Amino acid sequence: MKGKLYGVGVGPGDPELMTLKALRIINRTNIIAVPDTGSESNVALEIAAKAADLGMKEILRLHMPMTKDSNALNASHDEAARVVTGKLDAGGDVAFLTLGDPTIYSTYMYVHKRITEAGYETVIIEGVPSFCAAAAKLGISLCEGPQALHIIPAAYQYENVTQLSGTRVLMKSGKVFHTVLEQLERDGLPDKAMMVERCGMNGERIYHNLREIREIDEEKSYFSIIILKE
Repeated sequence: MKGKLYGVGVGPGDPELMTLKALRIINRTNIIAVPDTGSESNVALEIAAKAADLGMKEILRLHMPMTKDSNALNASHDEAARVVTGKLDAGGDVAFLTLGDPTIYSTYMYVHKRITEAGYETVIIEGVPSFCAAAAKLGISLCEGPQALHIIPAAYQYENVTQLSGTRVLMKSGKVFHTVLEQLERDGLPDKAMMVERCGMNGERIYHNLREIREIDEEKSYFSIIILKE
């Protein structure tokens, strides 16, 4: 009998925000898969390890480069799917860990699609999204009444963010983090934008306006959520 693939959202950083279902799946699955971007650490794995005993589990580190090169990305996703299906064919269940929720800008979904299309059984275990946790830290609502909520990958599109109505959440700013700040400055909005850096993780910082920010490096900016209210 072939194994089953689980895409498991471990939440934004605080292990107490992992769902009971995510923890149950991790505990009962002997093979844990995580994306390997070349860094020595893996945040999703570290979060899970604080809530579950991973000592006896097989860890699959799947090469997933941090690049916009579509050819390189497709090749890495194909290879990751090949490795995972090998484990499934041998009868093993695999829990692929991802930050936040698997359905929101998650590398897991590229592997999920390939393995689902190949006829294997797959299950998505939802998690707490980082922007919901960030709003809670800030003590604000994301949207009320007729307000729209926009979730925006800042590394790909940020130029027209201030023209959107409602609440705008900027995720994954990465290398354009300071460019986004400059854009908000030009539009006269740094006092209206808020940010949570490393939400639920070590080194968490909360900014109620972006004038509080002096310097922030690229690694930290990747784990920062900017919320711009209307």
